[in-house]
Order: sequence, then structure tokens, then C-alpha cells
Amino acid sequence: MALLALGINHKTASVQVREKVAFSPDTLNIAHQQVCSLPDVKETVILSTCNRSEIYCAINDEKASAYQDVLNWLAEYHGIPVDELNDSAYQHINLDAATHLANVAAGLDSLVLGEPQILGQLKSAYAVAQESQTVGNELNRLFQHSFTVAKQVRTQTAIGKNPVSVAYAAVSLSGHIFSDLKECTALLVGAGETIDLVARHLKEKGIGNIIIANRTLTRAQSLAKEFNAEAIMLADIPENLARADIVISSTASQLPILGKGTVESALKARKKAPIFMVDIAVPRDIEPEVASLSDIYLYTVDDLKEVIEENVRNREEAAKEAREIVEAGTRKFSESLKTLGSVNTIRQFRQHVSDIKDMELEKAAKRLENGEDPAEVLKFFGNSLTNKFAHSPTIRLKQASVDGQEQEASEWLNELFGLDDNN
Repeated sequence: MALLALGINHKTASVQVREKVAFSPDTLNIAHQQVCSLPDVKETVILSTCNRSEIYCAINDEKASAYQDVLNWLAEYHGIPVDELNDSAYQHINLDAATHLANVAAGLDSLVLGEPQILGQLKSAYAVAQESQTVGNELNRLFQHSFTVAKQVRTQTAIGKNPVSVAYAAVSLSGHIFSDLKECTALLVGAGETIDLVARHLKEKGIGNIIIANRTLTRAQSLAKEFNAEAIMLADIPENLARADIVISSTASQLPILGKGTVESALKARKKAPIFMVDIAVPRDIEPEVASLSDIYLYTVDDLKEVIEENVRNREEAAKEAREIVEAGTRKFSESLKTLGSVNTIRQFRQHVSDIKDMELEKAAKRLENGEDPAEVLKFFGNSLTNKFAHSPTIRLKQASVDGQEQEASEWLNELFGLDDNN
């Protein structure tokens, strides 16, 4: 069995490519089942965020065909040519896959170095795969390892000390457009973890008013209550958009929520007062054409890189320590895999010894039933048990001598049975 990690992320693919292979939450169960139906794929977990789509698999041996099979499936599933993914996709095998996943979990492979959200997203992806019954021993071991390493990184380094995230970057950028956020109204589209963080950062910056729009009104109201905000439904956005100086959107919608026409109408009502927009979602929530409108400042996830890079320098030193923890974790993971290999051998050996014991005890019991002297039976049992235990190693040692490997075999025998310790 081997481990395979395949995917694309913000380092290898533009947002235009990433949004094409993003997975909708309500289709993940089917997607998991389809991946596991591929030749040589035994287990799978699919991770899909705004910055990455990755498929982790336990496969039969290290077959190069498995990577191509999964890549072909990814292209076919999303209805895009596989050639479009070839230049953007990457793969990691076995220990490299373990190192990659640990880096992802610890936030070391994120657009925002050390951002904490990815660990929660990874745990959610793992939970969904468990519900889909596509997680077995191999991926369970791999993901538990990554969670442990991520926890060590969080507790032993300062990588998460400063609030640096896509949400933080979006709010920081708004401060460059508006000098005083106290006079501004922010429209937040969505009610997930990212929007929660955006709302928190806006409150810390002293935002005047917040409107939260969501497909489910009760969820919007729940989040709005926490931040003393107003809650509306997505359908209410057109009539409320003109009130917004800042729009930050992050939903799981597969289609744009804000179109050019709606934004044009809002600008007219605002008498061309500018609107700052950040589209964090993948696929995008705001039509790209909106950027062509005067008085609209539209940024995507990729546009936030500049802001993020400025903040990320504060985490570089902590990241060095974190990578050392990941490397140590991979070595430990490797050792545990080797131990697992010996566990099976030890189990077989102990069972073999137990079988011999039971067989000899049965013979001794029959002799006692036949009235033989117990002392003689006990002597026979001891001699027979000794001969049976020694038979196979003796044969192998003699054969090793014939093959010119006597010294190596003798050293192994001494080591296994601790013969040198008895001298």
C-alpha cells in the first residue's frame, strides 16, 4: 500500500483554474465514492478550499498509473480538458505525501503563512470522507499524524501569534481605501468561518455598520447578533447594495451572486460614491466584469497576495521552527510505519510458537491419559518443544552456511535470541 497526494493550489494555478476544480459540499459524497472506484485506489479524502483542491489516496503500491487515473477523473468530473490541469497539478508519494499534508495542516503551505483556518477545513474534509466511508487504516493514520503535528506547531511556535489571514488582509486593504471605517457600512456575503473572521477584524477596526447576507436567514441572524449587525437574505442584496461602502464575499455558491448590472444600479443610487469589493470565494461570487466599472475597486483572493506578503514576514522565523517540527514528525511517522511492518511479523511468530506449544501439550496429555510416568512425559514435552522451536532456525543457519552467509546469519541469531547476553 502507498500514499498519494494530488492537487492544485494557489502556487500552481490561478483562481480561474482553481474555481473550475472546486468541489461543492453537497457533491463530495459522490466524488469520494467515484475516486475509490478507480483502479488501485483503496481510500480517499478530498480537500477543497478557495486556495486548493487536493485528493489524498491510499493506493496499491507506487503505481504511476494511479496518479494519472485520479488526474483524469478530476478533469472529467469537472468537465475540463486534462491538459488544462497537467501544468498545474502536483503529486506527492508516501513520506513526501505525509510531509505535504503536515505542512498543509500547520498552515505552512497556505497563501497566508500559518493561517489557522486550514486545520479546521482539513478536519472537516476528513470527517466528510469518514461519512462517505472512504477512510481506512492508511489515511486514518496519515491524517491523525498531520493533526498531531499541526497542534505541536501551534503550541510550540509563534506562527499563529499575529492575526494574519485572507480575512485580515481583506480588512487591512479596506483601510487603504477608506481612511475612517467608522463612517463606513460593510456588506458581508456569506456566514461561514471566513466571514466570521472578517466581521471580527472589521469590529476591531471600528467599522460603523455591518450587514450580513446569507442564503439562510437564521444563520445570518445568528452571526449578526454576535456583532450587532443587520441580517438579510441573498435575494435582498440588490436593494441594500447601495448602502455598502465595503463588500466582502465568501460563499460556497457555484454561480456568481453579484453581477455587473446589480452593481451598476447600486453605483447610480450612490451617485458614484466608490465601493470597495473583495471576492474571497472560489468559484467567484462577483462577476469579473464588475471590475471594469468606474468607482469599483474589486480584489480577488490572488490580489490579496501583496498585502499578505507584507504581513507574512513576521511569521518567517516561526515558520523555520515549524518546518523542523514537521520534519521531525515525518521521521517519527516513517518509524511508526516500519514498526507496523514488524508488528505483523511478530504476531505471526507468536502465533506460530503458540501453535507448537498447543500441539506438544496435546501429545503430552494423551501420554498421561495412557498412564505413562508424569516425569517421563514432562521430560518428553520439554525435549520435543525445544526441538520444534530450534528446528527451523537450525535449518536456516545451515543453509546460510552453504550460501556463504554464515557470519551474517549467526549475528542475526545472536541478536534475536540474545545469545551474547548469556555469555
